[in-house]
Amino acid sequence: MASNQPPATQTNSDEIDLGQLFQLIGRGFNAIFRWVLRVFLYLKKNMLLLIGLVVVGLAIGYGLNKIISKKFKTEVIVKPQIESKNYLYDVVNEIQSNIKSKDTLFFQSIGVENIDFNGLNIKISRVAEVGNSESDLKYLELLQSFENTDAIADIVRAELQNKSSFNHRITFYYKNADFGREFAQKVLNYINTNSYFNRFLEVYRSNANARIDEDQKLLTQVDQIITNYTTGLAAKGSTSTNERIVLDNQEQVNIADIFEYKTGLIRDIEAKKLELEERTVPVSVINLGQPQVEQKSFFGKSIVLIPVIFVSVFFILSVLVYLNRKSKSIV
Repeated sequence: MASNQPPATQTNSDEIDLGQLFQLIGRGFNAIFRWVLRVFLYLKKNMLLLIGLVVVGLAIGYGLNKIISKKFKTEVIVKPQIESKNYLYDVVNEIQSNIKSKDTLFFQSIGVENIDFNGLNIKISRVAEVGNSESDLKYLELLQSFENTDAIADIVRAELQNKSSFNHRITFYYKNADFGREFAQKVLNYINTNSYFNRFLEVYRSNANARIDEDQKLLTQVDQIITNYTTGLAAKGSTSTNERIVLDNQEQVNIADIFEYKTGLIRDIEAKKLELEERTVPVSVINLGQPQVEQKSFFGKSIVLIPVIFVSVFFILSVLVYLNRKSKSIV
């Protein structure tokens, strides 16, 4: 009998603990309900005042939207050439600094007369590229088929150049729509007047043209070799593609290698022509946008921002008054 008493005592203790737990939970819900009820009564008491603040704020915001002139912007997508990205960011920061200091002499030197600094601003950012993990995975699987070929080095080099060369967006903000586009064009012309990079471009273009001329000469010689080979092959009446030819009494060369060499020359000429077309200025302009009205965010609009400010100030003052009253009762 005595051995059965401790478990009964423990069961009664557990029942008491559970009862206290449920009582605490009930008190918590009651406290939350009373707090919600107080907030409701407070809002009900000040409903007319809050509605008045919102109406006044909407009226003031609407009036400001009518009074304040619209702000325009022009977005320009550019691509730096021959490692001129750092120069691009430095020159944009220089122009922005001259705008803040209202240096009219600087802008006159780049051809901008009677400049209007009201709302004028310039910013630059990198154009984010949208990635697709599934397509990237398929591309990597495709590259595995080239792992034992000479083409993999060229592919990797081209991809590294593509990933390290981003397009950039220069955004011009202004209030005079007629002035903005002209201002953007003058700034872009100034950016491309850098003598250091222009000298590099001249050397680069000269080397590229020389490379094209040499490739075309080699291509002519290869075509002649292939023509002579096919003529001789037709004369022999042979259809074998494994025959070799001898160049200047030297080692024999497989005709397939000749065709592969010709394809490489053609690709090199095409690549150089594309690069010559692209690299004409230090910073290439991909797209010069038209002036457009700057679209503000929802809370950036005066008609929304003013009422929010009024209501927020009202609640902050109410909290301060409540805390002040409580502090006096404690003292």
